[in-house]
Amino acid sequence: MPSAPHGRRLDAVPGPFTPRTPRVVAARRLQRRRDRESTGRFLAEGPQAVREALARAGTVVELFGTPAALDRHADLAVQAARADVPVSEVTDEALAALAETVAPQGLVAVCRHLDVPLDAVLARGPRLVAVLAEIRDPGNAGTVLRTADAAGAGAVIFAGDAVDPYNGKCVRASAGSLFHVDVVRAAEPVAVVAALRAAGLTVLATTGYGDSDLDDLTDAGRLAAPTAWLFGSEAHGLPEELTAAADARVRVPLHGRAESLNLAAAAAVCLYASARALRRPAGPRGHTAGESAG
Repeated sequence: MPSAPHGRRLDAVPGPFTPRTPRVVAARRLQRRRDRESTGRFLAEGPQAVREALARAGTVVELFGTPAALDRHADLAVQAARADVPVSEVTDEALAALAETVAPQGLVAVCRHLDVPLDAVLARGPRLVAVLAEIRDPGNAGTVLRTADAAGAGAVIFAGDAVDPYNGKCVRASAGSLFHVDVVRAAEPVAVVAALRAAGLTVLATTGYGDSDLDDLTDAGRLAAPTAWLFGSEAHGLPEELTAAADARVRVPLHGRAESLNLAAAAAVCLYASARALRRPAGPRGHTAGESAG
C-alpha cells in the first residue's frame, strides 16, 4: 500500500477516486437510512467530526478526502493511517457527492454505528440521561445530543419512532458529541421509562402544562438525585402515556411574554439545572453529588 508524503495510507487504485468509483458509490448510499441500517455504518462529515470519530477507537472504517483537505488536515490522515484506516483521495466532485452540506470541508469518514444496549448503560449507573421520545427533527435531536454531552449526561436515548441518530443533519448538529456519549435506540418508550425507574433514576417529563415548576424543583433540591429527562417533539410534545408514566411533569417557567421555548432551548435549561444540582457541594467536605455523572 503506497504512502503519501505525510505518511497517510493511500488506496492502491491510482489517482483520486471519482463519483463513479465503487467505494464512493457505496459510501454515498449511506445518506439513506435503509442503507445505514443494513450496513451498520454512517457518514461523518468535516474535520471536527472526523477528529472526534478517530478518537473513539474502532469507529472509523474509511476516510475520504480531497488532496487539498488531506494536506490541510495531515494530522488526521496520519492518525487514521496509524489506526490502519484506509485513507482514500477523492476528486472535488466525489467529495461533493459524499457530503450533504453546501460548502463541504473536504473530509468524510465512514463510521460504524455506536449503539449501546440500554441495560449496559444502566449498569454503569448514569446520573443524568436524556430521552428523545418520538423526536423527528434531526437538527433538534443533534442539538439536544450536543447539549446533553456538554451538561455531563451519561447517555442519550432515541426512543420510539425517533429520528435516526446517524442522519447526516443530526450528526452535524451534534458537533462531535455523538462520539462522546452512549447512544441508545429503543423501540418502546414506555418500557424505557420503566427501565430507568427500576434503575433508580427519577424520570421527569417536560411539558408546557406540567404541574411542577422547574424552579420549584431546583429550589427544593429534587434535582440532586439521578435523573432522566423526557423530551418530546416540538410539534406534538410527549405522548400522554409517557407523561403519565413519569415521576413528575415539569414545565419551564416563562418570565417574559414568549409563548414557549423551542425544544433545544428547553432541553438546555432542564439539563443544566440537573447538572448544577448534581455538582453542588453536598456536605462539609465539599464532595459534589455529581462527581460520577456521565
